[in-house]
Amino acid sequence: MNCIALLGQPNSGKSTVFNQLTGSRQHVGNWPGKTVEKKDGTYSYKDTKYTLVDLPGSYGLSGNSDEEIITERFIKSGQADLVCVLTDSSQLERSLYMLADFASMDVPAILILNMMDVAKGQGKEIDDRLLSERLGIPVVPFTAAEGGGYERLKALIAGELKNPHKLITAPEVSSEGSAPDGNAKYAWIESILQGVTNKKDADFKLSGFDRLLLRPFLGKLITLGIILVGFLAAMLIMSPFMGAAGMLPKILGAPIANFLTGINVHPWLVSVFSLLIPNTIYFCISMSAFVFGVNVVFGFLEEIGFLARAAYQFDGALSKLGLQGKAVAPILMGMGCTIGGASGTRVLDSWGQKMLTMMVVWAVPCASIWSIIPVISGMFFPVWGTVLVCTGIILYVFVLMFIVSKVFGKKLVPEESRSGMIMELPPYHKAHWKYIIKEAWIKCFDMFKRAIRTVTLVSLIFWAFSFSPSGNVESSLLYKIGTFIEPVTKFFGMGWRTFMAFISAAFAKEAVLGTLNAVFAGQNTVADVAFNASAGGVDASALSAIMSQTISGAEALAFMFACTFSVPCLMALSTTYKESHSFGWTAKTAGFYIGAALILSCIVYHIALPFLG
Repeated sequence: MNCIALLGQPNSGKSTVFNQLTGSRQHVGNWPGKTVEKKDGTYSYKDTKYTLVDLPGSYGLSGNSDEEIITERFIKSGQADLVCVLTDSSQLERSLYMLADFASMDVPAILILNMMDVAKGQGKEIDDRLLSERLGIPVVPFTAAEGGGYERLKALIAGELKNPHKLITAPEVSSEGSAPDGNAKYAWIESILQGVTNKKDADFKLSGFDRLLLRPFLGKLITLGIILVGFLAAMLIMSPFMGAAGMLPKILGAPIANFLTGINVHPWLVSVFSLLIPNTIYFCISMSAFVFGVNVVFGFLEEIGFLARAAYQFDGALSKLGLQGKAVAPILMGMGCTIGGASGTRVLDSWGQKMLTMMVVWAVPCASIWSIIPVISGMFFPVWGTVLVCTGIILYVFVLMFIVSKVFGKKLVPEESRSGMIMELPPYHKAHWKYIIKEAWIKCFDMFKRAIRTVTLVSLIFWAFSFSPSGNVESSLLYKIGTFIEPVTKFFGMGWRTFMAFISAAFAKEAVLGTLNAVFAGQNTVADVAFNASAGGVDASALSAIMSQTISGAEALAFMFACTFSVPCLMALSTTYKESHSFGWTAKTAGFYIGAALILSCIVYHIALPFLG
């Protein structure tokens, strides 16, 4: 099978070309032994199948980072029959640096001048024929995001595979015979561009908005505000889908239950088909819809050039965690929903950065947490005590982020690959909505396919443990296990009741109050409330009276911290697996947070016990 490699700097449009050509026929994983994302896919043209490899984005091939090493080795290995080098036409001189590094390799290639629409908007004209003559390879003016021109590109690739062309020029080597230095590469670029463009790349001038956006303090506030507005926009986009999906359990639940009961199906199966499966579909549709909304918003912010400004503003602060500035967007999204934060890591340049950012996002309490913590805290503490609890949770967020970065940062983002951000702000340009929506839909549908498998499997396991034929929690397997291990969980600050609620919180934080109601007041089963948080409702005052007489303030405090900083929810777990493409790292993340939550619960409980009883 013919193999084509896509080579280019970050933000050159490689992923756009890759996604447009391969669609859903792609596989994403990691390069063997490296925390670097590997993307390959296939497409067909005139009854011939082609393999497309999206090489890691990097600024050169000097071999300083894992991305550069992998890219250089892949090209030199001869696995690629043709290399498509992508450049940003609006910043052609700087973007051709990758081609200068590639020029010394004896590999067939074509040059794709992407973002021609932006270049034209800047008043630039590029003589692609003259450039092609000087390089000795085909040069294609292109606008990847508009969706046109792909048939022409496919035809060119097919032709080049039959009659390949190689670069006929390269930067001069030094007098010692070593590789060309930076000056030699830029001199080569200048020579081949002489007369090719009618307007030389001008010095970048900041707009009035940029002068505000890049100010140290005010710029950060504006950036935060825009990202939070983006989160609200994502919520608005997902709301119609979530509303429609939310009707499925109500529409399907009763008829299915009545039908299956009527033909004497076992009660466990009745509950699975009438409650678990409709609610699981509802969860997956809601999660996918939110991913769609987040990708539309992030796709827009990235394409118009805003995320580059956000990266500049927060790069210094986030570099202390081993992250780059772009990570600020998914971290802020995580304040609303961890799913949005995890799926928002698509804007980051390397797999290691994505994975570390997702692990940090898990440390950020989502909006659902703040709907339950004040309620539980109010059952045991006065208003000022609740304020202290919430303040303690917020402060611990930063501690946990630091711990995560220290434990996993060196593996995911090695010290040698970290450096201060050197970048040029891209010009603002209009968004290509057709492309943005198509990309968001592909990710949304892929999320749904993966989520329906993952969520259903894990839900069935939890359902089997928590189901109670009589409706009494004490007849469930989860109760038997909970009471058996209570001597252990008690050491960590939780009795069997709060520990069961701690487990159910991993499925949906909204279900915590319902689970507490089930285990303390005996209303509804844990299975019902875990998958239908509104089942039966919760009388907070009645629950408060029971809980305050049954458990101590120290146990309640330990439970709140454990619940807040454990696995955010089952859907966030599924999203992390989908975005990381790594079962191992997803399991490490979940294991770390469960373990860290239990340790935190233990510390809080034993410190608070002498004071709160």
